[in-house]
Amino acid sequence: MALETQASPASKARSVVTEHRWARWTLIVASLVFLTLILILPLTAVFVEAFRKGPTAFFTALQDAETFSAIRLTLIVAGISVPLNVVFGVAAAWAIAKFEFKGKAFLTTLIDLPFSVSPVISGLVFVLLLGANTYLGQWLSAHSIKVLFAVPGLILATMFVTFPFVARELIPLMQEQGTGDEEAAISLGASGWQTFWHVTLPNIKWGLLYGVLLCNARAMGEFGAVSVVSGHIRGQTNTMPLQVEILYNEYNFTGAFAVATLLALLALVTLVLKTLLEMRYSDEIAASRRH
Repeated sequence: MALETQASPASKARSVVTEHRWARWTLIVASLVFLTLILILPLTAVFVEAFRKGPTAFFTALQDAETFSAIRLTLIVAGISVPLNVVFGVAAAWAIAKFEFKGKAFLTTLIDLPFSVSPVISGLVFVLLLGANTYLGQWLSAHSIKVLFAVPGLILATMFVTFPFVARELIPLMQEQGTGDEEAAISLGASGWQTFWHVTLPNIKWGLLYGVLLCNARAMGEFGAVSVVSGHIRGQTNTMPLQVEILYNEYNFTGAFAVATLLALLALVTLVLKTLLEMRYSDEIAASRRH
């Protein structure tokens, strides 16, 4: 009777990888070529065109009054919409992950709605809701409140397209953590706010930062929804993406690509911070699972 020998873990690991070396290298090279054509070359072209006439022309283009106004407006819109979405995202994630109530699935679906709606349609919704011929629009006009073609409209449109980012990042994290820590804190006499600030928030801090990072990047780079509600008023309602379009259509390529480099730098910084947060976040998840 022959004795069966059990394979070692090392041999099992080797048996999983059955591809030849040339196949692996073919996939790697194909991926690098694809990323070069789709990502690296376009980003390189933006910086080359921005500095084609030299650094002086680049910085002069950024000092243009309308361009400076677009940069300032973008920071204002992002600075207001992102904190508001953080408050909403944390509250929504806390309610969905920590409590059971009727309509929970419907609320989760509503949070995902901006992901499935075109940004242009999102902006059009506010025009149809707050336009001059609507009941709300007439009421706002009667009280001298301007929303569309003004900063409030830009903030509303930006909030609509960006509010899922924080909530969708926190919901699975908070569901995985469960309610054990909160229940223990409450049983020891902590209030609801004390539990949130000293138990819940420290447990989600890295996921929250990750969601804020993505939310801010989308808010500063949003074009479709903002374009519909802005009215393209020079020096007043044009954000950086809208300013790039205007400058390019006017054949001011240096100015257009100079503003585009700022958005490209934002994307690169976001990518670096995203990678660092993922590394830090994954380490904490692994440590919590070991304990």
